[in-house]
Amino acid sequence: MEIPFYQVDAFARRLFTGNPAAVCPLEEWLDDATLQNIAMENNLAETAYFVRENGGYRLRWFTPEVEMDLCGHATVAAAYVLMNLLEPDLREVIFESRSGPLGVTREGEVYALDFPARPPERVQPQADLIEALGTEPDEVWQSRDLMAVFANEERVRALTPDMTKLAALDAHAVIVTARGRDADFVSRFFAPAVGVPEDPVTGSAHCTLIPYWAGVLGKTTLVAHQVSRRGGELFCELRGDRVRIAGEARLFASGRIHLGLNYDRG
Repeated sequence: MEIPFYQVDAFARRLFTGNPAAVCPLEEWLDDATLQNIAMENNLAETAYFVRENGGYRLRWFTPEVEMDLCGHATVAAAYVLMNLLEPDLREVIFESRSGPLGVTREGEVYALDFPARPPERVQPQADLIEALGTEPDEVWQSRDLMAVFANEERVRALTPDMTKLAALDAHAVIVTARGRDADFVSRFFAPAVGVPEDPVTGSAHCTLIPYWAGVLGKTTLVAHQVSRRGGELFCELRGDRVRIAGEARLFASGRIHLGLNYDRG
């Protein structure tokens, strides 16, 4: 059995920036163990799979360790493959997913996501979070992920968290954020508990970051930089209970995954 494989840098204006995702279009769903093993072998933050269903597409995402409920950069990557390589006349798609319908619109070189907003609630800083980060944030908030807010961009860039201690927290992941120098806000994203120590650019985190910073800054249209080593730029908008997250993408590689007749699903 052979499976098409693409690797796309999402939220990237040029190669080797943004967040690389693997994309595997399927004729039909493989068993979950095989999907997880492929993601583990790819060893990227996310591998996206989609299958045509009911006239549309169903989309799933896997880290090297687990299946995710929502992923922004791999959705951009899947849309890039679909709109450029498989159905080049397509300008809009709605993927069915574990987080409901997710729209993607192509606007020239930009791919705009229509995702659910996940506003956070303020919580008390916990000692284990402070210890894992190596410093105390100014504020801590929580939605799906913990979000630590710092006074300035320099503190976010300077963080060197203890990944073992982060993985032990009772949280899916930790977002760190601050006002930006050249953007409305900056962030970083750590998810060692699901096999992603630091994610280069994280669309799903912005489902929480956008409503927070829209409230703080008093505006609904924002520019965000994720200040990981690779870096990424996101154009954001709060639209009620939805958020728009947009950015560019670049194709890095394409090929085939070979699953032999003797493949052991383990």
